[in-house]
Amino acid sequence: MKKITLLTLLTFLLLSCSEQTKNNSEKTINTKTSKQEKMTEKLINKNLPTIGILVFDGVIINEVVAPLDVFSNPDIQGRHLFNVITIAAENKVYESAQGLRITPDYLINAIPNLKVLVVPSSYNPSDQTSNKKLVDFVKEQNKTTDYIASHCAGAFLIGESGIADGKEIVTYCGGGESLQSIYPNIMVADDNKVSVVQDGKFISSNGSLVSYIASFDLLEKLTSLDHRKFVEKAILFDRLK
Repeated sequence: MKKITLLTLLTFLLLSCSEQTKNNSEKTINTKTSKQEKMTEKLINKNLPTIGILVFDGVIINEVVAPLDVFSNPDIQGRHLFNVITIAAENKVYESAQGLRITPDYLINAIPNLKVLVVPSSYNPSDQTSNKKLVDFVKEQNKTTDYIASHCAGAFLIGESGIADGKEIVTYCGGGESLQSIYPNIMVADDNKVSVVQDGKFISSNGSLVSYIASFDLLEKLTSLDHRKFVEKAILFDRLK
């Protein structure tokens, strides 16, 4: 009788372990599936100019959110003035430095025409400057865009591309000396004194929350001072002044 009871118990334990293993396996499969979720291209209005925001692993999320927030807001009549899209080199889910996951709207080899390219940064800018796809993409976009905006260490990717040689650029606080040393053909502004710089088609900032100021400066150039003030009020940015 004891043998039968023991055998029954062992059978029950084996079945339980088997079921648990199956459940864990299903969880793993589901997790992998979600990470490999296919990109769906964002619908755009072809009658509106398009702002493209570059994303990559480790991107600093403020520098993605700021232009998205500023340029996506409608005007006083409720009309959207821009398409705002995220773009990346690969069809995958990218994780920001802060842990937020981003699925890009478009891949860099198949994007609509951009009026503005926004180049944010990461805490390891060499990951971007050593990526030939990203460097070549920035070079190509320089030929057709009206403006290129960089935030924080995004200036290093601009420097690597060579498109801003002879132009004044600012980077993150404390990063100017390094930027100037690596890319001597850029005129690097004093990041201890300057937050945002515009020189021709290039607008650059210290990054992080200063990205909002640079985005508003560019919004004003593309629209009007009145629209800038309207959006600042709409997102309560005016209360921070």
